Amino acid sequence: MGTLGHVLEAEGLATVALSLVRGQIERTHPPRALHCEFPLGRPLGRPADAAFQRRVLLAAFRLLERRSGPVLEDFGEVIADEADQPLTCPLPPRLDPSVPETVDEVLGLRPAYDRAKAASGRTMVGRVVDADGVAAAVSCFARIAAGEAWESVGLPGSPPEVVLDIRAYYEEAALALADYVPAARAAESWLYRTTATGRVLREAQAKMREAGAPFPVWFYVVPVSQQPSG
Repeated sequence: MGTLGHVLEAEGLATVALSLVRGQIERTHPPRALHCEFPLGRPLGRPADAAFQRRVLLAAFRLLERRSGPVLEDFGEVIADEADQPLTCPLPPRLDPSVPETVDEVLGLRPAYDRAKAASGRTMVGRVVDADGVAAAVSCFARIAAGEAWESVGLPGSPPEVVLDIRAYYEEAALALADYVPAARAAESWLYRTTATGRVLREAQAKMREAGAPFPVWFYVVPVSQQPSG
């Protein structure tokens, strides 16, 4: 970010950056930056709050009046990361007791996922598996949780890559089920703390760690904010 800013400025284009990680912006020294103490992924602070987002942008644009730098200023309001507060939304009831609970859960959430995708016109699902493949991917993690080696269960990508699609599927479905704009990381906490799939992902992570899987393979299956302390 800092290097790109300086390159653009050298060509006569004034720049300003929005920062969410103060240490990073202090190391890169862009020409102008507004540090916002907001949760990661929410650079403008509050979803669906146009007035708040406008204040953030105006504060950033005002830095363009500063001709020399580097300039680093703090936005005056702080929004806490609320990972400890899971999203409040109902899980669908069991539809088919003959299939594993996780599979039934994934299939039960499909209408909500489809509504969310239709409403936004986009989805983050599809890096490795699409929505039709989420149930099979979760089943692979259930086999790992039951003791099978992660290399042998047929995951279509590395465990962290596949988890990104599972998380996107659940979190997008949750947005369609909730009747309010959730706090930052609330949908993540809902997945890992209240769903059958979240339980399986935590158990699979523990099994891979115990089996001596490489650190990048098991560690990123569960976000740091959802992992047990110690």
